[in-house]
Amino acid sequence: MLDFDDVTVRFPGGAGVEHLTFRVAPGEIVALIGLNGAGKTTLMRLALGMLRPREGTVRVFDRPLTTLPSASWAAVGALIEVPLAYPELTVRENLHIACLLHGADPRRLVLDSLEAWRLQGVADRRFRRLSLGNRQRTGLAAALQHDPDLIVLDEPSNSLDPASVIMLRDQLTRRAEHGAAILVSSHHLDEVARIADRVLLMNAGRLIGELDSTGTDLEHAFFERIRQDDELRAATEGVPL
Repeated sequence: MLDFDDVTVRFPGGAGVEHLTFRVAPGEIVALIGLNGAGKTTLMRLALGMLRPREGTVRVFDRPLTTLPSASWAAVGALIEVPLAYPELTVRENLHIACLLHGADPRRLVLDSLEAWRLQGVADRRFRRLSLGNRQRTGLAAALQHDPDLIVLDEPSNSLDPASVIMLRDQLTRRAEHGAAILVSSHHLDEVARIADRVLLMNAGRLIGELDSTGTDLEHAFFERIRQDDELRAATEGVPL
């Protein structure tokens, strides 16, 4: 569903990501974790064609992004950084438009989505008047209601209360069981460990391996791996700690 082959992109000032290689298969949930500035959002923008790599190839549905038909994006669901919505339209209207943009029938899906994300009480409220949690739930509903084959979510649990986090967890596990490929970034290690088949570690623009999510102290294991990588880069590349 999603394939990175030695992907590199650099920005002015030296920031960027380099030599990213990984795959997300159908029915698999892959979590991406790293400190702020590690490059997680850049990776996800590359996955969605919002950025183009300087080197390497990104494939979606086994097609390079450069040759992917525009109609194929209807089978992708994404939320990057903040929910994409029209602030002056209601929750219901935003979900309706999201359905149309993905080639789906809004007559049934919008009602199902409002119920699934418990948004009935704010369905006719303008998006700009929502709380942060309800904005996030609206964004997630819009990203997932058309039953996409590939799901890319950047920090989807931001602003969610515990009940909404459980809803998100249930939605993702159910969709993976039905064959969707899911890439999700998060700072909540314990939460992603509950659902992820693999947890990828990212540091300083590079993927540095996987985190064993069966351990009892994931945060300690995570920070120890980051410390080790920083020390290795300092020793081999002269990068200051």
